[in-house]
Amino acid sequence: MGDVAPLVNRWLRRVPVWPWYLIGFIPAALWLRAGLLNQLGPDPARTLEQNLGITALQLLIAALAVTPVRELTGVNFLRFRRLIGLMAFYYVLLHLGAWFAFDRGLDVAAAVTDLTKRPYIIVGMSALLLLLPLALTSTDRAVRALGGARWRTVHRLAYPATALGAIHFVWLVKAWPPEPLVYAGIVAILLLYRLLPRRGRVRTLARPA
Repeated sequence: MGDVAPLVNRWLRRVPVWPWYLIGFIPAALWLRAGLLNQLGPDPARTLEQNLGITALQLLIAALAVTPVRELTGVNFLRFRRLIGLMAFYYVLLHLGAWFAFDRGLDVAAAVTDLTKRPYIIVGMSALLLLLPLALTSTDRAVRALGGARWRTVHRLAYPATALGAIHFVWLVKAWPPEPLVYAGIVAILLLYRLLPRRGRVRTLARPA
């Protein structure tokens, strides 16, 4: 990767970030359209809800992987991490909205009951609450107001939020199929990597031989 990484990074620096905020919502729009046209299978509401939730988890994992990818390969997606994190938050909100609209039928009392009695929903809501301060402090102005060290401390909430998202997915499925376990395993590996001391991380792959 020593020869390839600089070329990839040069190309990435030319890619504008802002259009991806619009492009990122295309899957959600297509799923919603398919659901309205009854093209999402026998339970379109549940399929839409799960697709939104899985996409949110995938984006959280992608945001968590930015640093390991940079350290292990030299490829730098750092300028896209804010985009990825915010899109993850937006998809979590869409996931919650689909659950509230289709599962609970916009019934606030039923939703509150679930939030107090169903553990997997409590875990999912906890992940959302942890992501909320990250979304609110995602601007350059917030970084300046908090200061770099405090801002980094706040944004470490991404680690438990992603872990709770993976637990929510595993707990929701209940039948223990491989897909949620694979996601949980990837999250575990990324979190364990973060626990390694900086000198223990494999960084030589990012340099030319």
